[in-house]
Amino acid sequence: MAITAGYDVGGAHLKIALAEDGRTIAAAQLPCPLRQGLGRLDAALAQAAPLVARAYRHAATMTGELCELFPDRVTGVAEIVSRLETLLGRDVRIWMGPRGLGTPDEARADPMSVASTNFLAAADLVARRYEEAVLIDMGSTTTDVIPVAGSRLTPRALTDGERLATGELVYSGLTRTDVSAVAHTVACRGRKQRLAAGNFATMADVRRILGELPDDVDQLDTADHRGKSLEESLARFARCLGRDRRDASLADWRGAAQLLATEQMDDIRRALLAACNLTGVAIDAPVIAAGVGARQVFALARHVRRPAHAFAEIANATPECAEWATRCAPAAAVALLAEIGA
Repeated sequence: MAITAGYDVGGAHLKIALAEDGRTIAAAQLPCPLRQGLGRLDAALAQAAPLVARAYRHAATMTGELCELFPDRVTGVAEIVSRLETLLGRDVRIWMGPRGLGTPDEARADPMSVASTNFLAAADLVARRYEEAVLIDMGSTTTDVIPVAGSRLTPRALTDGERLATGELVYSGLTRTDVSAVAHTVACRGRKQRLAAGNFATMADVRRILGELPDDVDQLDTADHRGKSLEESLARFARCLGRDRRDASLADWRGAAQLLATEQMDDIRRALLAACNLTGVAIDAPVIAAGVGARQVFALARHVRRPAHAFAEIANATPECAEWATRCAPAAAVALLAEIGA
Protein backbone atom coordinates (compact mmCIF):
# COMPACT_ATOMS: atom_id res chain seq x y z
CA MET A 1 0.00 0.00 0.00
CA ALA A 2 1.08 3.60 -0.62
CA ILE A 3 2.12 5.71 2.37
CA THR A 4 0.18 8.87 3.23
CA ALA A 5 1.71 11.72 5.23
CA GLY A 6 -0.43 13.87 7.51
CA TYR A 7 0.64 17.29 8.78
CA ASP A 8 -0.72 19.51 11.55
CA VAL A 9 0.70 23.01 11.15
CA GLY A 10 0.46 24.77 14.50
CA GLY A 11 1.66 28.13 15.68
CA ALA A 12 4.47 26.50 17.66
CA HIS A 13 5.01 23.00 16.24
CA LEU A 14 4.69 20.95 13.08
CA LYS A 15 3.29 17.51 13.77
CA ILE A 16 3.65 14.74 11.22
CA ALA A 17 2.30 11.22 10.91
CA LEU A 18 2.53 8.46 8.30
CA ALA A 19 -0.29 6.03 7.51
CA GLU A 20 -0.14 2.82 5.54
CA ASP A 21 -2.94 0.33 4.98
CA GLY A 22 -5.07 1.73 7.80
CA ARG A 23 -2.26 1.91 10.35
CA THR A 24 -0.23 4.80 11.73
CA ILE A 25 3.37 3.74 11.21
CA ALA A 26 5.29 6.88 12.29
CA ALA A 27 4.71 10.20 14.05
CA ALA A 28 6.86 13.11 15.16
CA GLN A 29 6.74 16.69 16.39
CA LEU A 30 9.15 19.42 15.26
CA PRO A 31 9.53 22.99 16.55
CA CYS A 32 7.95 25.50 14.16
CA PRO A 33 7.35 28.94 15.78
CA LEU A 34 5.41 30.50 12.92
CA ARG A 35 5.38 33.95 14.51
CA GLN A 36 9.01 34.17 13.36
CA GLY A 37 8.01 33.78 9.71
CA LEU A 38 6.97 31.18 7.17
CA GLY A 39 10.62 30.30 6.78
CA ARG A 40 10.20 28.32 10.02
CA LEU A 41 7.64 26.11 8.27
CA ASP A 42 10.07 25.65 5.38
CA ALA A 43 12.78 24.61 7.85
CA ALA A 44 10.51 22.21 9.74
CA LEU A 45 9.37 20.54 6.52
CA ALA A 46 12.98 20.26 5.39
CA GLN A 47 13.81 18.60 8.70
CA ALA A 48 10.86 16.23 8.17
CA ALA A 49 11.94 15.31 4.65
CA PRO A 50 13.66 12.03 5.58
CA LEU A 51 10.53 10.89 7.44
CA VAL A 52 8.06 11.73 4.67
CA ALA A 53 10.26 10.80 1.71
CA ARG A 54 8.30 7.57 1.17
CA ALA A 55 4.90 9.31 1.17
CA TYR A 56 2.79 9.10 -1.96
CA ARG A 57 -0.02 11.35 -0.67
CA HIS A 58 0.01 14.40 1.58
CA ALA A 59 -2.81 15.91 3.69
CA ALA A 60 -2.67 18.80 6.12
CA THR A 61 -4.63 20.58 8.80
CA MET A 62 -3.70 23.66 10.77
CA THR A 63 -4.10 26.01 13.70
CA GLY A 64 -1.15 28.23 12.80
CA GLU A 65 -3.32 30.75 10.97
CA LEU A 66 -4.14 32.30 14.35
CA CYS A 67 -0.52 33.21 15.19
CA GLU A 68 0.84 36.76 15.34
CA LEU A 69 2.52 36.50 11.93
CA PHE A 70 -0.76 37.07 10.09
CA PRO A 71 -3.11 40.08 10.29
CA ASP A 72 -6.16 37.78 10.33
CA ARG A 73 -7.12 34.13 9.99
CA VAL A 74 -8.19 34.38 6.35
CA THR A 75 -4.73 35.63 5.40
CA GLY A 76 -3.10 32.99 7.58
CA VAL A 77 -4.99 30.13 5.96
CA ALA A 78 -4.22 31.41 2.46
CA GLU A 79 -0.51 31.82 3.14
CA ILE A 80 -0.07 28.48 4.89
CA VAL A 81 -2.04 26.62 2.22
CA SER A 82 0.00 28.24 -0.55
CA ARG A 83 3.27 27.40 1.21
CA LEU A 84 2.18 23.78 1.68
CA GLU A 85 1.17 23.61 -1.97
CA THR A 86 4.60 24.88 -3.00
CA LEU A 87 6.51 22.53 -0.72
CA LEU A 88 4.35 19.39 -0.94
CA GLY A 89 2.87 19.72 -4.42
CA ARG A 90 -0.47 20.68 -5.92
CA ASP A 91 -1.96 17.32 -4.98
CA VAL A 92 -1.76 18.09 -1.25
CA ARG A 93 -5.17 17.85 0.39
CA ILE A 94 -6.30 20.32 3.04
CA TRP A 95 -8.65 19.43 5.88
CA MET A 96 -11.78 21.60 5.71
CA GLY A 97 -13.62 20.56 8.85
CA PRO A 98 -17.20 19.44 8.16
CA ARG A 99 -16.44 19.43 4.43
CA GLY A 100 -13.66 16.87 4.75
CA LEU A 101 -10.54 17.09 2.59
CA GLY A 102 -10.32 19.58 -0.26
CA THR A 103 -7.89 20.98 -2.80
CA PRO A 104 -5.71 24.01 -2.08
CA ASP A 105 -7.99 26.14 -4.28
CA GLU A 106 -11.07 24.96 -2.37
CA ALA A 107 -9.32 25.72 0.92
CA ARG A 108 -8.40 29.24 -0.13
CA ALA A 109 -11.99 29.83 -1.29
CA ASP A 110 -13.42 28.74 2.08
CA PRO A 111 -10.75 29.58 4.66
CA MET A 112 -13.02 29.47 7.71
CA SER A 113 -13.68 25.78 7.11
CA VAL A 114 -9.93 25.27 7.30
CA ALA A 115 -9.05 27.54 10.22
CA SER A 116 -8.34 25.58 13.42
CA THR A 117 -10.62 22.64 12.59
CA ASN A 118 -7.89 20.07 13.20
CA PHE A 119 -9.83 18.86 16.25
CA LEU A 120 -12.62 17.64 13.94
CA ALA A 121 -10.24 15.36 12.06
CA ALA A 122 -9.23 13.54 15.24
CA ALA A 123 -12.84 13.46 16.48
CA ASP A 124 -14.01 12.06 13.12
CA LEU A 125 -11.88 8.97 13.72
CA VAL A 126 -13.20 8.63 17.26
CA ALA A 127 -16.81 8.76 16.00
CA ARG A 128 -16.04 5.96 13.55
CA ARG A 129 -15.03 3.75 16.48
CA TYR A 130 -17.25 4.77 19.40
CA GLU A 131 -20.95 5.53 19.62
CA GLU A 132 -20.30 7.74 22.66
CA ALA A 133 -16.99 9.18 23.83
CA VAL A 134 -15.21 12.42 24.66
CA LEU A 135 -11.94 13.26 22.93
CA ILE A 136 -9.63 15.39 25.09
CA ASP A 137 -6.56 16.58 23.22
CA MET A 138 -4.22 18.44 25.57
CA GLY A 139 -1.51 20.06 23.51
CA SER A 140 1.31 22.41 24.37
CA THR A 141 -0.92 25.50 24.18
CA THR A 142 -4.60 24.51 24.19
CA THR A 143 -6.93 21.68 25.16
CA ASP A 144 -9.83 20.51 22.98
CA VAL A 145 -12.86 18.81 24.54
CA ILE A 146 -14.97 17.18 21.80
CA PRO A 147 -18.02 15.05 22.64
CA VAL A 148 -19.25 12.21 20.43
CA ALA A 149 -22.84 10.96 20.80
CA GLY A 150 -24.74 8.55 18.59
CA SER A 151 -21.55 8.00 16.54
CA ARG A 152 -21.77 11.67 15.57
CA LEU A 153 -19.63 14.63 16.52
CA THR A 154 -21.65 16.90 18.77
CA PRO A 155 -19.56 20.05 19.26
CA ARG A 156 -21.66 23.10 20.00
CA ALA A 157 -19.33 25.37 18.02
CA LEU A 158 -16.67 25.14 15.31
CA THR A 159 -14.63 28.37 15.38
CA ASP A 160 -12.06 29.21 18.04
CA GLY A 161 -14.05 32.21 19.26
CA GLU A 162 -17.30 30.28 19.59
CA ARG A 163 -15.55 27.27 21.12
CA LEU A 164 -13.97 29.50 23.73
CA ALA A 165 -17.48 30.72 24.49
CA THR A 166 -18.91 27.20 24.83
CA GLY A 167 -15.94 25.93 26.82
CA GLU A 168 -15.00 23.21 24.32
CA LEU A 169 -11.69 25.00 23.72
CA VAL A 170 -9.62 25.65 26.82
CA TYR A 171 -6.69 27.93 26.11
CA SER A 172 -4.41 26.11 28.49
CA GLY A 173 -1.81 23.50 27.59
CA LEU A 174 0.91 21.32 29.02
CA THR A 175 3.94 23.50 28.30
CA ARG A 176 3.47 26.94 26.70
CA THR A 177 0.80 28.45 28.96
CA ASP A 178 1.92 31.37 31.12
CA VAL A 179 1.70 30.39 34.79
CA SER A 180 -0.23 33.57 35.61
CA ALA A 181 -2.91 32.57 33.06
CA VAL A 182 -3.73 29.45 35.09
CA ALA A 183 -4.41 31.20 38.40
CA HIS A 184 -4.19 34.65 39.96
CA THR A 185 -3.13 33.41 43.39
CA VAL A 186 -1.27 30.48 44.89
CA ALA A 187 -0.28 29.35 48.38
CA CYS A 188 3.41 29.01 49.21
CA ARG A 189 4.82 28.19 52.65
CA GLY A 190 1.31 28.26 54.07
CA ARG A 191 0.47 31.74 52.85
CA LYS A 192 -1.73 32.65 49.88
CA GLN A 193 -0.47 35.39 47.60
CA ARG A 194 -1.02 36.92 44.18
CA LEU A 195 1.00 35.86 41.15
CA ALA A 196 2.99 38.30 39.03
CA ALA A 197 1.58 38.47 35.49
CA GLY A 198 4.77 38.96 33.50
CA ASN A 199 5.29 35.75 31.49
CA PHE A 200 8.07 34.84 33.90
CA ALA A 201 7.46 31.09 33.67
CA THR A 202 5.33 28.59 31.80
CA MET A 203 3.57 25.38 32.71
CA ALA A 204 6.59 23.55 31.27
CA ASP A 205 8.50 24.89 34.28
CA VAL A 206 5.72 23.76 36.62
CA ARG A 207 5.72 20.26 35.10
CA ARG A 208 9.51 20.09 35.25
CA ILE A 209 9.47 21.05 38.93
CA LEU A 210 6.96 18.26 39.53
CA GLY A 211 8.98 15.77 37.49
CA GLU A 212 6.04 15.28 35.10
CA LEU A 213 7.46 16.64 31.84
CA PRO A 214 8.79 14.15 29.29
CA ASP A 215 12.18 15.21 27.96
CA ASP A 216 11.12 15.29 24.32
CA VAL A 217 7.93 17.42 24.28
CA ASP A 218 9.15 20.89 25.35
CA GLN A 219 10.93 21.92 22.14
CA LEU A 220 10.74 25.72 22.29
CA ASP A 221 12.69 28.39 24.13
CA THR A 222 12.01 29.20 27.77
CA ALA A 223 10.44 32.45 28.99
CA ASP A 224 13.84 33.95 29.94
CA HIS A 225 15.79 32.23 27.12
CA ARG A 226 17.85 30.31 29.65
CA GLY A 227 18.12 26.55 30.09
CA LYS A 228 15.68 23.84 31.10
CA SER A 229 17.31 22.39 34.20
CA LEU A 230 15.32 21.98 37.41
CA GLU A 231 17.18 24.89 39.03
CA GLU A 232 16.54 27.20 36.07
CA SER A 233 12.85 26.28 36.12
CA LEU A 234 12.72 26.97 39.86
CA ALA A 235 14.28 30.40 39.32
CA ARG A 236 11.66 31.29 36.70
CA PHE A 237 8.83 29.95 38.85
CA ALA A 238 10.03 31.91 41.89
CA ARG A 239 9.80 35.13 39.85
CA CYS A 240 6.08 34.43 39.36
CA LEU A 241 5.75 34.84 43.11
CA GLY A 242 8.00 37.92 43.20
CA ARG A 243 10.74 35.88 44.86
CA ASP A 244 14.12 34.23 44.31
CA ARG A 245 14.78 30.50 44.23
CA ARG A 246 16.60 30.66 47.59
CA ASP A 247 13.56 32.14 49.35
CA ALA A 248 11.90 28.72 49.79
CA SER A 249 12.81 25.05 49.81
CA LEU A 250 12.38 22.65 46.91
CA ALA A 251 9.46 21.08 48.80
CA ASP A 252 7.80 24.50 49.16
CA TRP A 253 8.18 25.30 45.47
CA ARG A 254 6.87 21.88 44.52
CA GLY A 255 3.86 22.39 46.77
CA ALA A 256 3.00 25.66 45.01
CA ALA A 257 3.61 24.10 41.59
CA GLN A 258 1.28 21.22 42.43
CA LEU A 259 -1.49 23.65 43.33
CA LEU A 260 -1.15 25.33 39.94
CA ALA A 261 -1.07 22.03 38.04
CA THR A 262 -4.20 20.94 39.90
CA GLU A 263 -5.95 24.22 39.10
CA GLN A 264 -5.14 23.78 35.41
CA MET A 265 -6.60 20.27 35.33
CA ASP A 266 -9.64 21.37 37.35
CA ASP A 267 -10.38 23.91 34.61
CA ILE A 268 -10.26 21.14 32.00
CA ARG A 269 -12.37 18.90 34.24
CA ARG A 270 -15.06 21.58 34.38
CA ALA A 271 -14.99 21.83 30.59
CA LEU A 272 -15.36 18.05 30.30
CA LEU A 273 -18.33 17.91 32.65
CA ALA A 274 -20.04 20.84 30.92
CA ALA A 275 -19.57 19.32 27.46
CA CYS A 276 -21.03 16.00 28.59
CA ASN A 277 -23.96 17.56 30.43
CA LEU A 278 -24.93 19.80 27.53
CA THR A 279 -24.63 17.16 24.82
CA GLY A 280 -26.04 14.20 26.75
CA VAL A 281 -22.95 12.01 26.50
CA ALA A 282 -23.34 9.07 28.86
CA ILE A 283 -21.63 9.27 32.22
CA ASP A 284 -19.70 6.07 31.51
CA ALA A 285 -18.62 7.03 27.99
CA PRO A 286 -14.85 6.73 27.62
CA VAL A 287 -12.36 9.55 27.40
CA ILE A 288 -9.98 9.36 24.44
CA ALA A 289 -6.69 10.91 25.53
CA ALA A 290 -4.57 12.76 23.00
CA GLY A 291 -1.84 15.38 22.82
CA VAL A 292 1.43 15.83 24.67
CA GLY A 293 -0.66 16.03 27.85
CA ALA A 294 -2.27 12.62 27.32
CA ARG A 295 -0.81 11.39 30.61
CA GLN A 296 -2.59 14.18 32.46
CA VAL A 297 -5.81 13.41 30.56
CA PHE A 298 -5.65 9.80 31.76
CA ALA A 299 -5.31 11.04 35.35
CA LEU A 300 -8.30 13.33 34.82
CA ALA A 301 -10.37 10.43 33.49
CA ARG A 302 -9.54 8.41 36.59
CA HIS A 303 -10.55 11.36 38.75
CA VAL A 304 -14.00 11.58 37.14
CA ARG A 305 -14.29 7.77 37.05
CA ARG A 306 -14.44 7.35 33.31
CA PRO A 307 -12.62 4.70 31.30
CA ALA A 308 -9.86 6.08 29.09
CA HIS A 309 -8.05 5.00 25.94
CA ALA A 310 -5.09 6.45 24.09
CA PHE A 311 -5.72 7.98 20.67
CA ALA A 312 -3.08 5.57 19.34
CA GLU A 313 -5.71 2.84 19.60
CA ILE A 314 -8.07 4.83 17.38
CA ALA A 315 -5.22 5.51 14.96
CA ASN A 316 -4.26 1.81 14.88
CA ALA A 317 -0.67 2.81 15.59
CA THR A 318 2.23 0.41 15.53
CA PRO A 319 3.81 -0.10 18.97
CA GLU A 320 6.98 1.83 18.16
CA CYS A 321 5.09 5.03 17.30
CA ALA A 322 2.06 4.69 19.59
CA GLU A 323 3.08 7.40 22.04
CA TRP A 324 3.72 9.98 19.34
CA ALA A 325 0.61 8.97 17.38
CA THR A 326 -1.36 9.90 20.50
CA ARG A 327 0.56 13.16 20.86
CA CYS A 328 0.07 14.04 17.17
CA ALA A 329 -3.58 13.01 16.90
CA PRO A 330 -4.78 15.45 14.19
CA ALA A 331 -1.79 14.67 11.97
CA ALA A 332 -2.43 10.94 12.30
CA ALA A 333 -6.12 11.53 11.67
CA VAL A 334 -5.72 13.48 8.43
CA ALA A 335 -3.27 10.88 7.13
CA LEU A 336 -5.73 8.07 7.80
CA LEU A 337 -8.71 10.04 6.47
CA ALA A 338 -6.80 10.92 3.29
CA GLU A 339 -5.96 7.26 2.85
CA ILE A 340 -9.65 6.32 2.79
CA GLY A 341 -10.61 9.37 0.75
CA ALA A 342 -12.75 11.03 3.44
